[in-house]
Amino acid sequence: MASSHVLFSLHILTFILLILSKQGDCCFTHIFCFGDSISDTGNLLKAFGNHYHPAVGSLPYGETYFGHPTGRYSDGRLILDFIAEAYKLPFIPPYLAGNSTKNFFHGVNFAFGGATALNRSFAGISTNNSLDTQLQWFKKLLPSILEEQAHNRDDIMRNALFLVGEIGGNDYNYPLFQGGTIDEVRRFVPNVISAISLAIQELIGLGAKTLLVPNNFPIGCVPVYLTLFQSKNKDDYDSKTRCIKRLNEFSQYHNAKLLEELEKLRQQYPGVAIIYADYYEASMNIYRNPMLGFTYPLVTCCGGEGPYNFSSNVRCGGQGSTVCSDPSKYASWDGIHFTEAAYKEIAHGVLNGSYSSPPISNTCSKIEHDSLNLLLTSA
Repeated sequence: MASSHVLFSLHILTFILLILSKQGDCCFTHIFCFGDSISDTGNLLKAFGNHYHPAVGSLPYGETYFGHPTGRYSDGRLILDFIAEAYKLPFIPPYLAGNSTKNFFHGVNFAFGGATALNRSFAGISTNNSLDTQLQWFKKLLPSILEEQAHNRDDIMRNALFLVGEIGGNDYNYPLFQGGTIDEVRRFVPNVISAISLAIQELIGLGAKTLLVPNNFPIGCVPVYLTLFQSKNKDDYDSKTRCIKRLNEFSQYHNAKLLEELEKLRQQYPGVAIIYADYYEASMNIYRNPMLGFTYPLVTCCGGEGPYNFSSNVRCGGQGSTVCSDPSKYASWDGIHFTEAAYKEIAHGVLNGSYSSPPISNTCSKIEHDSLNLLLTSA
């Protein structure tokens, strides 16, 4: 009997130690983000001012959460913002807004609106804000961060979350918007995947231990694509979601190739957590599940005209545009980017493990205790 009590006590002690050890895991002290307008929190606005369309430096951009424009391509917070909140970190500032490294105590956002994975898009557009450029910014800034925060590189890199993407969407958007075909653009996918892979390997070489790598969204459900690729053939559309099937199949092709590459990298770097964030399926859950409350999932909240309230001639915030009264009922904010409500839903799915593989909650256990409640209760 005594031995049973001893054994039981040992089990309890082991369990307590396990819980205590998990509570001490990570949780990330820094977030470094690379990507495009899906994650840009002000870099493009700082670089070029409010001369680009859409004019993210003017209302109604930012109206829902911030009450003023911030350079985010939405009415409020982005997926990156929800991830930062989940780990009880402040919003990650854009690289070009930092006057000193004191602004970057918890990380830096290098994502830039319009950025591509490749240095030159296949539409012939040179992009000085490409993924490679963003990596160069990071490498240039890292020594100053280490000096300012009195940390060695291993500490910073080991305890940081690296968000690599979403990136690659613009590599396809530019040629498709200029009349390229799906078959033509499909040939570009290996180059885009290679660029993402090289960036991941470079970050690992610098000491990164946890990388969250999102896939691409279902472009067949995005109003700009629904408008440009309208078809009278009912068979071109998914009967349940009303999204364009062949466009979503292209996104799935990119995503399958990305996942294949990540599997190779996991084998090559067994000591590194490379997490696949399934933005595609998290988004499709919005289109498939009306119970989530998105009454108008395919219609633009802030736009102009046409069946999807999107027109390239009447952009969000421009003359003649209108804004819906309740963005939370819409998945699309301006016809290209999502509403805060949609970003929140996507972020929730990734953070709780439903749409991250392996589940990000396994990598940083505090996510189970803190972030889900935060996501569910945040305004």
